[in-house]
Amino acid sequence: MLKWLGGLIDSNEKQVQRLQPLVDEINELEPDFAKLSDAELRAKTDEFKARLKDGCSLDDLLPEAFATVREAAQRTIHQRHFDVQLLGGIVLHQGKIAEMKTGEGKTLVATLPLYLNALSGQGCHLVTVNDYLAKRDHHWMGPIYHALGISVASIQHEAAFIYDTTYESADQRWTFLRPVSRREAYQADITYGTNNEFGFDYLRDNMVVDLAQCVQRPLNYAIVDEVDNILIDEARTPLIISGQAEKAEKQYQTFARSIPHLRPRIDYTVDEKHRAVSLTESGTSQMETLLKKEGLLKTPNLYDPDSYSLTRYLDSALKAHVLYKRDRDYVVKDGQVIIVDEFTGRLMPGRRYSEGLHQAIEAKERVNVQHESMTFATITFQNYFRMYDKLAGMTGTALTEAEEFFKIYQLEVVVIPTNAPMIRQDSPDRIYKDEKSKFKAVVNEVQELYQQKRPVLIGTVSIEKSEVLSDLLKKKGVPHQVLNAR
Repeated sequence: MLKWLGGLIDSNEKQVQRLQPLVDEINELEPDFAKLSDAELRAKTDEFKARLKDGCSLDDLLPEAFATVREAAQRTIHQRHFDVQLLGGIVLHQGKIAEMKTGEGKTLVATLPLYLNALSGQGCHLVTVNDYLAKRDHHWMGPIYHALGISVASIQHEAAFIYDTTYESADQRWTFLRPVSRREAYQADITYGTNNEFGFDYLRDNMVVDLAQCVQRPLNYAIVDEVDNILIDEARTPLIISGQAEKAEKQYQTFARSIPHLRPRIDYTVDEKHRAVSLTESGTSQMETLLKKEGLLKTPNLYDPDSYSLTRYLDSALKAHVLYKRDRDYVVKDGQVIIVDEFTGRLMPGRRYSEGLHQAIEAKERVNVQHESMTFATITFQNYFRMYDKLAGMTGTALTEAEEFFKIYQLEVVVIPTNAPMIRQDSPDRIYKDEKSKFKAVVNEVQELYQQKRPVLIGTVSIEKSEVLSDLLKKKGVPHQVLNAR
């Protein structure tokens, strides 16, 4: 492993060195582009498009296109791309992952490859992790694209906007963002949005009865921000469009009453890694006896063809009882089961587990069991993003997952050096033999920092853990606040 990692770092330095001549070429063009008028700079876009049609490649245009964007950025938002940002832009254009430290200006870096690839007229997507960033980055970088005659839009959960300097917005925070249809937003040269919105629009397009109702164009080029979070952590998260199915409240409630009678490791086994639980022979026999008493099983065998439909209720009830824990995976609030986002710890009202799992949890918690949903369309982020003709990503932490990125997506990771020497100290991980020792060390360190009057932010993986830690801090007399889904 260490040998592989050493080879990766060595090859990274060589890759960065190989890109340096391109950066030098862009820098040599800077004085000439600085002399151009705004109209002449804008005309460069038309010139590049004409040259593309004549057989020129995007790689051939890269130095001039990047020099054009750098000059436009200086004139509009008064920010000049550093040389390391040019390096990052080249890596993104090549369909690789640029690892850049926090604060190195990835938002500005993305303008370079987005402009270059937008020249083809096939559309480019910038994928962010939330609606606010999609709208903010669109609005912030909009003047650069507008100065060069490139249209840019953003899609939100229930809205879409295009950058239009002739439009006066009532909200002064978002000047020039004109509301448009989703289809118009996708027709723009560059579209900002979240992974969820791009994915759901793809699913909806695959459900239309008339192709004229589709909003997306063929998936050409995407840059994924926080790429490790979206393509690794959430890679297998399914996006699901569903509709209402038949009501089966009684079945869910019956199974919710029966499952607690089963004994762990005797009647069922748990696979924690794959989040799976399955009945043993003893458990199957026990369930058949219980279901016959409840009058739900009419055949001798649970797996008889006439009773096989019951197995899906069984699977859901088992998962709900064994794998999904209250105040970790979900909370019960106002008589409803609300999912807790495992990555942010925030509540997700309106979201529901699929395949009857949500109904099984509702029955387990003895709240009103709502109508079950039928899945009409579904796709994982992993499968969706692999459909782009060219995919790139940027983040502050990608090297540790470099092998995974290459195996799954054929994406290489290139570490971009910082513009100035790093002043922040990144401490190594500390490993403890058990959770008790870890929490004790955390509390002791927090106490020391509190005495030094230094603020501390602590992240935990569940509501339960945050409250355990809170109790330990109270015992030590350390004042604090808890922010979790409760």
